[in-house]
Amino acid sequence: MIRLLCILIGYIFGLFQTAFFYGKLHGIDIRTVGSGNAGTTNTLRVLGTKAGLIVLLGDVAKTMIAILIVKLCIIPMDPAYQQMKYLLILYTAAGAILGHNYPFYMGFKGGKGIAATAGLILSFNPWFILVGVLAFFIPFLITKYVSLGSLCIYFCFVVQLIVMGQFGFFDGASQYMLYEMYAIAFFLMIMAYFRHRSNIVKLVKGTERKTYLFHKPDGHENAQ
Repeated sequence: MIRLLCILIGYIFGLFQTAFFYGKLHGIDIRTVGSGNAGTTNTLRVLGTKAGLIVLLGDVAKTMIAILIVKLCIIPMDPAYQQMKYLLILYTAAGAILGHNYPFYMGFKGGKGIAATAGLILSFNPWFILVGVLAFFIPFLITKYVSLGSLCIYFCFVVQLIVMGQFGFFDGASQYMLYEMYAIAFFLMIMAYFRHRSNIVKLVKGTERKTYLFHKPDGHENAQ
């Protein structure tokens, strides 16, 4: 039940679609312009750098807030939950990412979950932050492909989680809990790769669109 509660808390916070609400404030439905994705990259391309940054921060924050609530209100309730700390954080983040990707009130058409995943990485363990930053920005800055950086960050997260788990970095976590954590992380990676399936095809074909940090708005009339 505690796992389901954490998923539910995460899902509720994940439902706050920053790109969708920001777009509505500016008179557009972000799902109908550009790539049609309700996320940071599409907002950046359509509405510019400021809008992209606001959406990024909003989507990162919602996962972090959900995790903070679990850390402060749920985990202290029972000593057993202390041993499950990292597992419950993963369940909460999974809920937030699911809420972001599949919001029921938007016909389950949301974003791709990378900014929400950044909130997980920032809240999970300090060792993951540097690796996450490098895993995303090195391929992105070299190629200008956000999708490539996004795919790399997930792959590195899963690998790092398994390596650190097997070397005993997660105090109190039994081997069974570690296997459960690996399964959740692997599920999230598969979901991210599925959400990026069209981008993967374009990367292979060499037709993926490049993205620049300081991006002038395309304008929703002609965004592709």
